[in-house]
Amino acid sequence: MAGNAPTASEYVIHHLTHFNTTGHAQEAVIDWSVINIDSMFWSIALGLLTIFILWSAARKATSGVPGRFQGFVELMVEMVADQAKGIVHSAESRKFVAPLALTVFIWIFLMNFMDLIPVDLLPMLWGESVAAMGFVEQPGDAYMRVVPTADLNITLGMSAGVLLLCLYYNVKIKGFGGWVHELFTAPFGAHPLLWPVNFAMQIIEFVAKTVSHGMRLFGNLYAGELLFILIALLGGTATVFGFVGHLIAGSIWAIFHILIIVLQAFIFMMLTLVYVGQAHESH
Repeated sequence: MAGNAPTASEYVIHHLTHFNTTGHAQEAVIDWSVINIDSMFWSIALGLLTIFILWSAARKATSGVPGRFQGFVELMVEMVADQAKGIVHSAESRKFVAPLALTVFIWIFLMNFMDLIPVDLLPMLWGESVAAMGFVEQPGDAYMRVVPTADLNITLGMSAGVLLLCLYYNVKIKGFGGWVHELFTAPFGAHPLLWPVNFAMQIIEFVAKTVSHGMRLFGNLYAGELLFILIALLGGTATVFGFVGHLIAGSIWAIFHILIIVLQAFIFMMLTLVYVGQAHESH
């Protein structure tokens, strides 16, 4: 992107390209052979911020009249605890699952919230920094995507983590032998001729739930990111109509997108509770 101003397609492609370990532009949505450094950095940084927020709330908690921050956190804790109680019927499991669900909700919300930051702000600051250090010739030659949940690698990684948690509770609650027995006898019965069909259905269910869990979050945030990029592109036109249209469209979409980032965080959290709850049930 050095030299002349980028075309519309170059601008969009640039903003959808990850800074990764290949050392060059990587435009693929998912590629297991590379690590998207920008997604890893922002997801880990926001995960640490989530831990700090919860730790700060716990440290400042008092038995008296709570302040606004403590009151908000207590409201969130009660909301998640109520949802967990209705889905995961083991009180022992809820001691871990409910705090995990709250952490997941706040973490995903913060990652989604990055989509509301002006499209060019952080990539521009990053490009100017690496250009000043001599790593690239022009600031526009640097790549940086700041919405981790718009990266399928991140969302599928999180859903795979939920899958591992479900497998753990399947074995813990039912015992390894009981779980293996369920794999081959549910949902159609214990007849030996049905074992292959039952096993195939169980594997398909695990894979489908994991893929859809990650794809749902990714699809909504990727679409939101792309729309913000297109709106920013409208603002780059050298016309009053383009600038005004950019402000109006950007404001409307940002207000609507606030609902999306909260809803998607809530849905991911609820599905995590549902899948863990299903792991506690016997067929």
